[in-house]
Amino acid sequence: MKIGVAIFCLLAASPVFAGSADFGPRLSAAAIEQTHGRVIYDPSYQRLAYPMGDVASDRGVCADVVVRALRTERLDLQQLVHEDMAANFSAYPHFWGLTRPDRNIDHRRVPNLEIYMTRKGWRLPASLDPKDYRPGDIVAWNLRGDTGFLPHIGVVTDRIGASGWPMVVHNIGAGPKLEDVLFSWPMTGRYRVASDQAMLTQ
Repeated sequence: MKIGVAIFCLLAASPVFAGSADFGPRLSAAAIEQTHGRVIYDPSYQRLAYPMGDVASDRGVCADVVVRALRTERLDLQQLVHEDMAANFSAYPHFWGLTRPDRNIDHRRVPNLEIYMTRKGWRLPASLDPKDYRPGDIVAWNLRGDTGFLPHIGVVTDRIGASGWPMVVHNIGAGPKLEDVLFSWPMTGRYRVASDQAMLTQ
């Protein structure tokens, strides 16, 4: 498998990361659990309850893998992203022509998740060393590399693939899958829930 050229934007200082030793493995297990059911890839706009709103359990996109995994740890990205966007709207991408936050869809868009996770101190320095990736880390890629922009996201697990890399749960169109794809595309960011957030779930 060809390793893509990493295109991270590095932070000047490293944040303090999740201190609970079993937080990452629990997040890994929650992501793997999603691979056991049938999920149709469905990016359509839908009105959701708030907070903890979700599309039907048999529907989803790549961002929903991350949202659903973190909800098992009582971290609701729908509410967290919405509240941060409401207070700091100009800090977020305006690719979709929005003039205000939309709690039905904002947390299901990878660029918004990357901005939120960076703003909250979850971003890690760039690395092409598979040993730097822990279960429960969140990784984002640009599937088109130098030819365009197609964001994608997944959750690193405790399973090791044939490549020797940690395997990732992601939904690239056929529902959540556990696959050996960590370095298959140019990576735009890697993230680990900061300790203060992880402790809130204990």
